[in-house]
Amino acid sequence: QVQLVESGGGLVQAGGSLRLSCAASGRTFSRYAMGWFRQAPGKEREFVAGISWSGSVYYEDSVKGRFTISRDNAKNTVYLQMNSLKPEDTAVYYCAADYAGLAGRYSGQYDTWGQGTQVTVSS
Repeated sequence: QVQLVESGGGLVQAGGSLRLSCAASGRTFSRYAMGWFRQAPGKEREFVAGISWSGSVYYEDSVKGRFTISRDNAKNTVYLQMNSLKPEDTAVYYCAADYAGLAGRYSGQYDTWGQGTQVTVSS
């Protein structure tokens, strides 16, 4: 079973940028779809972005044009580049692996989750 470790969160001013990383263990990383989700206090976990095993990408509407998901299979790592950050982006961000390789928008499709990394955007 793959293990996921996120990093790169922190405190940033509105309009700033952060890059989140998610390092995965295991030799079959390239076969998985990977997703980023986030959960703000008092809210449900929501889909942010996903990338399939073939490299197809998907975004939640509010982050389109600001966030970019990518993967480096040689490093077993998926990234989330976040630009033009807004206070409403404040949340704990989680990466997740979908062994089926599809990168869907529903959290139930994902098999393994990281521990999360806090992103705080100040106004």
